[in-house]
Amino acid sequence: MLIGLLTAVVASICYGTGSVLQAVGSRKSARREAAAGLTTQYGGPSLSSTAKAAMTWEFIVGTVLDFVGFGLGALAARMLPLFLSQTVISANLVVTAVLSVRMLGIRLTRAEWTSIGVVCSALVLLATAAGAEGSGHTPIATHWWLLAVSLLLMVGGTVVVRLLGARAAILAGLLSGLGFGALGVGVRVLNGVDPFDPGALLTDPALYAVLVAGVGGMYLHTVALQIGSVNGATAALVVGETVLPGMIGVLWLGDASRPGFAWLAVVGFVLAVAGAVAVAWFGEPEGGPSPAVAHEPGELARIG
Repeated sequence: MLIGLLTAVVASICYGTGSVLQAVGSRKSARREAAAGLTTQYGGPSLSSTAKAAMTWEFIVGTVLDFVGFGLGALAARMLPLFLSQTVISANLVVTAVLSVRMLGIRLTRAEWTSIGVVCSALVLLATAAGAEGSGHTPIATHWWLLAVSLLLMVGGTVVVRLLGARAAILAGLLSGLGFGALGVGVRVLNGVDPFDPGALLTDPALYAVLVAGVGGMYLHTVALQIGSVNGATAALVVGETVLPGMIGVLWLGDASRPGFAWLAVVGFVLAVAGAVAVAWFGEPEGGPSPAVAHEPGELARIG
């Protein structure tokens, strides 16, 4: 349990740092493309804008940290109940909030510090209440369903987000969170990992669900950062990557709390999700136009 918790915490730090760096790179690229008039007819970023965002040094370093976080998060998902591992990883918002002070010019408010305290306290409650993780053994048909749902969410969601354009930041954040949640579920049920069996691993549909959900979630997260508030999109991401996977872990994968501590696990989970959403929501008050279309010189100087 302790090793799993430490693994999840380090994954959270990697994700939080990576998110801030990706936000810096994405916003730089989006503003340059918007200034050049290279947005889609719906007001969203063009494919060129998204590709150029991925080529900034900030985004590249952030992506490397995301890959490290992914590996550690996948390990944590196999060592802890999903309601604990996914929630600890979602607490990367605390890291994001603190780093945003320096890198995005954001000032932490009293509400945000309170929310950070709620998240930290809730994680202590969750860690205290968490029992053993479930086995993760499920029928192969479940793995096919996971792949089908991942494809529907990521491919269908991408089409809808592009049609909605600048109005789709929250939806893109939610879909990216659901993608990361599906990734966590896929890692838990993956065959051929322990003991290692390359044949079973490569023929397991859950492996391809992990790839689809991971790549799709990353793309939609990038789009969400470009077209709307970092906080609003990230708050939706937190809900998507914690609530549904946590429920799936308890209802179908055998995750459980310690005997007599179920109520504490529920309280900790609810407080952690609510606190994380609050950190995202209150951390960056934005009342102006979306980052995809705003390009005031002062803002460029602040994040440049």
